[in-house]
Amino acid sequence: MVGFIGNTGRLTLNGLYAASKVCVLMVDTVNWMLWQPLRGKGLRVKSTVENFVEFGPRSLPIVGLICFLIGAILAMQSAYSLEKFGMLELVAMLVGVSAVRELAPLMAGIIITGRCGAAITAEIGTMKVAEEIDALEVMGLNPTKFLVVPKFLAMIIAVPCVTVLAMAIMILGGFALSVTLLDIAPSVYYDFTARGLEPFDLVSGLTKSVFFALVIAWVGIYRGFKVEGGAEGVGRQTTASVVLSIFLIIVLDMVWTWLFFTGG
Repeated sequence: MVGFIGNTGRLTLNGLYAASKVCVLMVDTVNWMLWQPLRGKGLRVKSTVENFVEFGPRSLPIVGLICFLIGAILAMQSAYSLEKFGMLELVAMLVGVSAVRELAPLMAGIIITGRCGAAITAEIGTMKVAEEIDALEVMGLNPTKFLVVPKFLAMIIAVPCVTVLAMAIMILGGFALSVTLLDIAPSVYYDFTARGLEPFDLVSGLTKSVFFALVIAWVGIYRGFKVEGGAEGVGRQTTASVVLSIFLIIVLDMVWTWLFFTGG
C-alpha cells in the first residue's frame, strides 16, 4: 500500500511538473511570437519558411500516398456492406464524410508526428547534449526565439494545409476505386459526395488539425529540451515524443468528435 501510494504521488507530481514546464514554454512561445516582434525584436522568417517546407510540402508525398490508399480501402470495405442493400452509390458519401471529418486529419497528424515531431525532438535534444543551446544563451540569443518560434509557426501553418490536401486525396482514392472497380459513374460519385459534405465537416476537420499541430509542436519541443545523457537520451526522448504525441492526438480527436457530435 505504501509503495502504491508513493508511486501514485510520484507520478502525479511528475505530471504536474511537466504540465507547468509546458505552460511556461507556451507562454514564452506566445511572447516571442506576438509581443516581442511588436517591440522590434523581429521574427526568424527565413527559418520559419524552411521549417514549413520541411513539415508541409516534404511531408505531402507520404501523407498523400497513404491517404489515397486509405480512401480506396474505405471504398472497398463500405461497398461490401452497402451492395447488399442496393445502395452502392452511398460509398461516395461515406468516403467523403469519413475523410473530411475524421480520417484525413487523423492520418495527417499521425504521419507528421512520426516524420517531423521526432525530428524536432532529435534536433533540439542533440543541440542540448552538444551544449549548443547554452552557447546560444552565452551569445545573447534567446533559444525560444531562435529554435521554438520558427518550428511552432511552421507546424501551425503546415498541418492544416497538408490536412486539406489529404482530404482531397483520400476522396480521390475512393473515387478512383469506385469508378474503376465498382462501376459507379463519375457524375454519380461527384453528386453523392457533394450531397454528403457540408461546410461544418470541413470546419470540424480543420479545427482538429490545428490542435494536432499544437500537440506535435509543443510535445516535440518540450521533449527536446528535456534530453539528458547523450545520444541514448536523445533516442529515448524522441521515442517518448512520438508515442505521447500520437496518444494525445487520438485523445483530442475523441474529445473534438464528441463536442461536435453533441453540438450538432
